[in-house]
Amino acid sequence: MKIVKKVSEFQEYRSAMNDKILNSGFKDFKKFFALDNKAYIEGALPAKMKELMGLVASMVLRCNDCILYHLQRAAEEGATKEEVHETMNIALIVGGSIVIPHLRFAFEKLDEIFGE
Repeated sequence: MKIVKKVSEFQEYRSAMNDKILNSGFKDFKKFFALDNKAYIEGALPAKMKELMGLVASMVLRCNDCILYHLQRAAEEGATKEEVHETMNIALIVGGSIVIPHLRFAFEKLDEIFGE
């Protein structure tokens, strides 16, 4: 199992593995990926808000890959660091202390994502 150290390593790994999955010939994978992608596009709710909601869910469900993905996407959609902090606080309130290790992970990646 590869441990991700840098955001760029995660992006490369995620892209390569997604290509492998989507080119496996199993059509249901493509259907799920399309459904997932569609859920986060601009609609009645702005894409930024949807990504922040995805971040809350990812933290509560304790998925570091998902946390990193939604942190990146939220930043790409224009979320500020302060908005991300408030979002992560919601995750902490909803999920409780079990979220703290994932809050640490998110903070570890924030500076890299926000270029500080």
